[in-house]
Amino acid sequence: MLSLVFFLLFIPLFALAGVYAERKVSAFIQDRLGPMEVGRYGLLQTLADIIKLLLKEDIIPSLADKRLFKLAPLIIFVAVFAGFAAIPLTPTLIGSGLQVGVFFILAIVSLDVVGIMMAGWSSNSKYPLLGAMRAVAQIISYEIPTGLAILAVVMICQTLDLQSISYQQGIWINHYQHLEADQNYLFGLKPLGIDITLVGGFLTWNIVRMPFLSIAFVIYFIASLAECNRAPFDIPEAESELIGGYHTEYSGLRWAFIMLAEYGMMLLVSFLGVILFLGSWNTPLPNLGYLALADWTSGKPDTLWGQLTSIFWLFSKTFLLIFAQMWIRWTYPRLRIDQLMYLCWKVLVPFALAIVLLCGVWRLWMV
Repeated sequence: MLSLVFFLLFIPLFALAGVYAERKVSAFIQDRLGPMEVGRYGLLQTLADIIKLLLKEDIIPSLADKRLFKLAPLIIFVAVFAGFAAIPLTPTLIGSGLQVGVFFILAIVSLDVVGIMMAGWSSNSKYPLLGAMRAVAQIISYEIPTGLAILAVVMICQTLDLQSISYQQGIWINHYQHLEADQNYLFGLKPLGIDITLVGGFLTWNIVRMPFLSIAFVIYFIASLAECNRAPFDIPEAESELIGGYHTEYSGLRWAFIMLAEYGMMLLVSFLGVILFLGSWNTPLPNLGYLALADWTSGKPDTLWGQLTSIFWLFSKTFLLIFAQMWIRWTYPRLRIDQLMYLCWKVLVPFALAIVLLCGVWRLWMV
């Protein structure tokens, strides 16, 4: 329940701050100032935009399927919001605590495709329909490399539990009996005389302790941009071609729900990427001799200091990935539809399949 309330409040606040941050990042990249008029340094500009959306008239096209038109934004938002149920924030604040958390997130988030198609079809307009068809084709296609990259992590960690994956990337695994089954994860490092559970830090991250997963992380990050409809994969919302894509006919609060779901999706895929590849809530600083940096910067999981440091590291790494998403949006041009599909099926999928094969061989060889 605590996790539910936290994310229910945090996601709108994140969207509020994220829109402002993205405006400032784009302004910096384009050598301009961005919002400056409403509030100091334009800090209240996004709040003013939200108030404007809440006060706008809720317009429904006369020829639209009104029932589906009203329902679509809710399905899109609920599908994304439900994915946060399996996200572990700290060693003890773990939401639902599902043992199949990875599978749950992949399954529930994929339902937003239904909402997107409903939004485009029910609008009874050519631009939303074209945008919805593009979005569905893109999201379904890029779920393949995303799933394969995540499968590689699951094969190495031998679990679908996100909390167990988090523990495996820290210094605390040897202190918890319920993770004894995962002790054999020290493949390739223990034979060299290096016990990374005593060193901690970035050395225990999946992308370091299993080098092939660094390539899997790159594949996951690229595919996650397409899952979020972020540039250079924003073809479904191409303003120069489709005005706004599948949400062209929406206004006011319903449009705000769709935008909230988009920023929620950015946050969710960043959380998942950090948990699977970048050490989750564990500190990036290792223990170096007498400099016990890992111990200083991450308290024991059952202490208040441990909770605070876990939240700090998890959110710091997540916001870094979100910044990278914003940076890429305002740096690279939009891909054509044929380039997008070529990248998915002829580049990312073959590489992802090779990574899965290599991870399977590595796992069987080292255990």
